This record gives sequence, C-alpha cells and structure tokens, in this order.
Amino acid sequence: MGDHHRMIVNLNESQIRALDQVRAVLDGTQTLDFAPAASPSKRREWVGSVLRRFRYNQLKRPHRGLVLRYLRRFSGFSRTHMTRLVQLWMLGHRLAWVKGTPANAFARRYTDEDVFTLAETEREYGRLSGPAMVVVLRRMYQVYGDERFERLQHLSASHLYNLRRSQAYRLHHTTYTKTRANPKGAAIAVRRAPAPENRPGFIRIDSVHQGNTEDQRGVYHINAVDCVTQWEVVATVPTLEREHLLPVLRDMIDQSPFRILGFHSDGGSEYINHEVARMLKEQLIDFTRSRPRHCNVNALAESRNGNVVRRQFGYAYIPAEWAKQFNAFCVDLLNPFLNMHRPCLFGTEVPDPKKPGRTRRVHRHEDVMTPLEKLASLPDAGRFLREGITLDQLQQQARSQTDVEAARQVREARERLMGKVAGQTQPRYADVWSFARSRSA
Repeated sequence: MGDHHRMIVNLNESQIRALDQVRAVLDGTQTLDFAPAASPSKRREWVGSVLRRFRYNQLKRPHRGLVLRYLRRFSGFSRTHMTRLVQLWMLGHRLAWVKGTPANAFARRYTDEDVFTLAETEREYGRLSGPAMVVVLRRMYQVYGDERFERLQHLSASHLYNLRRSQAYRLHHTTYTKTRANPKGAAIAVRRAPAPENRPGFIRIDSVHQGNTEDQRGVYHINAVDCVTQWEVVATVPTLEREHLLPVLRDMIDQSPFRILGFHSDGGSEYINHEVARMLKEQLIDFTRSRPRHCNVNALAESRNGNVVRRQFGYAYIPAEWAKQFNAFCVDLLNPFLNMHRPCLFGTEVPDPKKPGRTRRVHRHEDVMTPLEKLASLPDAGRFLREGITLDQLQQQARSQTDVEAARQVREARERLMGKVAGQTQPRYADVWSFARSRSA
C-alpha cells in the first residue's frame, strides 16, 4: 500500500546514536521517552554525554549544528549558555562541575541598592542622556556628599545603558498607567469641508513658497480666500515658524471686513498645531482641515495661488529679509485691489438637462463681479460685517479710484519693489524684475 504518512516511533534517549535519528526527532517523526533532569548540574552532565556519544569534536559544521539544536531543545539551556558549555567540553572540562555563570564573568560592581538609586534619580530627572546622567550621579556624591552615590559616581555612560536594561532597574523605574482615550475635542481641526451656507466668513488658506538659493530660503506668501465672496487676503512672512506666522494670521483675520466664522487648511504643520488652534478658539472660529482622498477640497485657495500670487510675484527667489516690505505692499495696495477692482467668476447652479434631478454649475456674464459686489449682493449682508464697518464705507473706498488706476498703482509699486530685489540679488537673480514686467504686460 502506498501509505505516505510518516510512522512515529518511541525511543529512549540513550538509543539516539545516529545523526539520522537526531534529525528524525527534531522533525517529529520519532518521539523520545526522555525527561531532562531538573538539576542544572545533571543537565550539564547529560550535555557532555551527548557530545561524547556523537564525537562532536570530529563532526563537520552542518552536523554540529544538528547536534546543538538537539541539545538546546532537551536541555532547556539558552543558545549562549550552550555555546559556552561546548567550548568548555572541547577544552576537556567536565561539565557537571561548571557553574551557571562563566568562570571569567565580570564581578558585580553595582548592587541592587545602586540600581534602585539610579532608577529613582532618573525618574525624577525624566531620564536624561547617558553622559548627562553620569554627571548628575558624580555631582550628587562629590558636590552634595550623598553616600548613596559613592559607587555610582564612577558609573560610565555605556554601562549606564546596561543597567537600564536590567530587570532590577525596570522594576523600580517603569510605571504602568491605564490607556486613556483622547478627550473629546483633543484633535486639532475637524476633517470636513466648510459649510458656509451662503454666509461670508469661511476662508480657505494655503501657503506659497518663493524659491530658495543654495544656503538661504525665500519668503512665503499666505493666501486666504473666502468661500462665498472670494474676498482674498494675501500676506508675506519670512518663514513659516510660529513667531512669524501667528501675528500675520491675526492681521489677515482683522483685514477682513466681515467676521471670520471658519478657517480651513490642508494638513500642513504650519497650520495644524496647538498655537493656531488656540488662537482660532479664542476668536470663536471653526477650525477644519482637508480630508484624505479629497484632493480638490482646497482647490479655491490653490487656484488663487497661481492666478494671483504667482502672477503678481512670479517664481524667482525673493530673500526672506524682504518679507516686511512685501507684506506692506499686500496690505496697502494688493489686497484692496483684489477685492474692490478685480472681477471674479461666480458659478450658478442650474438643473442639468442630461441628468434629471442633478444640477450643474454655469458661469453667466451677470455673475462676474468683484468680491465687494458679491458681498453687497448677499441678502442682509450688513449683519455679517464687523462692528464699525459698513457697505457704504467699502463702496466709497472702491469708488475713490478707477479699476485701471488701482491696477496701475499695484503694477508700478510691484515693479519698484521687484526691481530693488533684483538689484540686491544681482547678477544671478536679475531676471526677477524683467520677469515681473513680462507677467504684468
């Protein structure tokens, strides 16, 4: 009969005398009627008898590994201890006389009390680096005379890490606390799209970098656009560090004529941090951020990055020390021009004749207007404005100069500013001024 099942044979350990039998035991095709002795000395003696039985010193390397696997399985010794026992046997020692620790083991210098003192000290300090902690230990004895640190004053940084891995150290130093769920509202910003419901004050914000050199970074432009009116505020900062970004964000919020109700950003760390969240919470502004797999959720701000910011400033390097001048240009000239003199396209939802029950967005001629005109067209627009600001004031400011005059003023001021930057960064970045002129033309 073609029986392919392996036969299991019970053997006494003393009957295992061939390497094929050892391999069969390790593979499970043969079982042993064998119980290792509880005494470590008896188990070491058995190891020596197996090594003699198989003439271990005459075996080739693969066969030695087979015997070592057999010994480790039935002796219960670790790989390290087994290697030590084999080395002693090869030197002619009787393994039954060998103690559990090697003959040349290092004498223990630091007691359990020293380890406890070390753990207690590190718990108070919050576990410093090794070189810093050994200085603390040395000072505790040499400066303050604490007798508990007499031996620890000689502790090296490298051996400190060894003591940290010891069981005694972990017993005294490690503390376990119950896992706590995040408190309600602990996450920074909610992952959802803004819901303006035809109300101004829900802005989308993004940042634009103005190039680098080999050793210096350029300025950053911050671009915020209102979802409903497309009211846009542009600012410039030298870096996205919080000491530069937070004051500019507050100023951008104050530049808006209406109350800011929502603040939406992507997942950039310049916005998703506790400082920005705290600032928005103080002003009762809803903080939201983009959701995964919604690549076009912040498309309004990103499209303005190209249509406004890049068209105004281009792509060339602008040194960070010019951030203050460029930000003043944005506040005084660019932002009023964008909101009072630059028309924008606004979509209108109409029924889709090809898909009953669905709508599509169209852009009609009568829907092209400036952000200020869009704001004025909203029902009861005055209730959204900040205290002390009226639509009449904004419209009077818009009529103080024509659209073309405002555009010319912005262009001339930008060219002067870019020309100064080009003069400073000559000769390598002299194309900044010419690039700005070509874009404006």
